[in-house]
Amino acid sequence: MHVPPYHKKRTWQRFLAGAVIGAILSYWIFIYMYGSMYEQLLEQNLELESRVMELENQNAALLEDNENLDDRTAEPVTVEAVEITITNGEELSLDRLIVHQLEEMLREELSHLIGEDLSLIAGSDRLLVSTIENKGFSIDQFTYYFTVTKLIMSQTIFLEVEAEQGS
Repeated sequence: MHVPPYHKKRTWQRFLAGAVIGAILSYWIFIYMYGSMYEQLLEQNLELESRVMELENQNAALLEDNENLDDRTAEPVTVEAVEITITNGEELSLDRLIVHQLEEMLREELSHLIGEDLSLIAGSDRLLVSTIENKGFSIDQFTYYFTVTKLIMSQTIFLEVEAEQGS
């Protein structure tokens, strides 16, 4: 049996040369596409890793803040100050000294609230209002009664009152 000598024919030489050149070109195209795809995946992986680290840091900060908040909420909120404003002092022709004295008398009346738990005071806000409205405060032979117009309870109790001059 005899193998035909195809390597000497010009058409077969062109076919084999084209196949080898095509294989080399396709291999280089494959390497280029694989490299560019791998580069994109590597870049995406680095971005996702940085995002995960950022979210882990944010989560740790939020958990720490939550623990601090839990510690703060475990402590009862107490009243630290009492602010009193007389809204109609000018209508009654009260000078600043009398207004100041009346505000001080009201602060002394409510001084026992400082340091108390805010939830206890908030539960008895009607008692607080009736205490102020039912008591008369005397300065220079005049008695003043107050009507509470606004009461805001927080760490500082804000109280707005209107004064009425009694006999």
